[in-house]
Amino acid sequence: MQGSLMLDIAGTWLTPEDRQILRQPQVAGLILFARNIEDPRQVRELAASIRGIRPDLLLAVDQEGGRVQRLRQGFVRLPAMRALADNANAELLAEHCGWVMATEVLAAGLDLSFAPVLDLDHQRSAVVGSRAFEGDAQHATLLAGAFVRGMNAAGMAATGKHFPGHGWAEADSHVAIPVDERSLEQIRAVDLQPFARLSQQLAAVMPAHVIYPQVDSQPAGFSRRWLQDILRGELGFKGVIFSDDLSMAGAHVVGDAACRIEAALQAGCDMGLVCNDRAAAELALSALQRLNVEPPQGLARMRRQAFPGIEYRQSPRWLEALACLREAQLID
Repeated sequence: MQGSLMLDIAGTWLTPEDRQILRQPQVAGLILFARNIEDPRQVRELAASIRGIRPDLLLAVDQEGGRVQRLRQGFVRLPAMRALADNANAELLAEHCGWVMATEVLAAGLDLSFAPVLDLDHQRSAVVGSRAFEGDAQHATLLAGAFVRGMNAAGMAATGKHFPGHGWAEADSHVAIPVDERSLEQIRAVDLQPFARLSQQLAAVMPAHVIYPQVDSQPAGFSRRWLQDILRGELGFKGVIFSDDLSMAGAHVVGDAACRIEAALQAGCDMGLVCNDRAAAELALSALQRLNVEPPQGLARMRRQAFPGIEYRQSPRWLEALACLREAQLID
């Protein structure tokens, strides 16, 4: 039975403790960070060892481009998405970036990268900044849609983040509790637009650890108003809802890790991420074992739909994509 918890490991190989926790049916996925990664071969071997224990586990990474790029040595160093916007052929370049990123992640044995970022660059949030495609909602949607097309063409499902938009709130939800004081009408008219327009192209959405007090007193990831009424109801989104990391400071408003994962699932998240804190992950796991939560639907769509071998580097599409990105001076 598929579970509702995604967690992480400490190193580049599995410890006996890792193997034991990954066998628990409430664990549904594992996310890799830079500390888990050496080179493509090591990642493939790590992924194979994980699948040897649990073939059904969803393996994820944050591989957006720019500063958020966990796979580095032996992988293409993609630009921050904001760098694409000023190019005359920005849409084509965005599609190439999505395809290259997804192809490399899939070839490393992983299922998905949590991408693209659909936040808008209002030049207020340092944690978003150049991770966003644009500050203009229409142009950002166009480029993000192209990036999603590239991901899908490679065989990877897309995850839009951070619903309903983290670009206005100035605080960093990794270390603080950001607040966006705007009205629902203001957010709906601007930041919500990329999510609304791409809702049928996204297989998953990740909500922000941001409080929008004019809409709900809880951060979006713990809000039935945002997740059920607006995302599911108004936008008609039918995919998977992943929480953002429940160990982040922006999630601490609801209590310890057990309270956080329970609150996230009750609000409408299908899977809770608890990272960089094994004690918290174990607490969340114990809570799920007590709660006997129904497994999330739609995870099959998140599994990789292609299994590229290393020969992808000789394919015409790969060579064309890298040539275009180099010509635009976006990669070395």
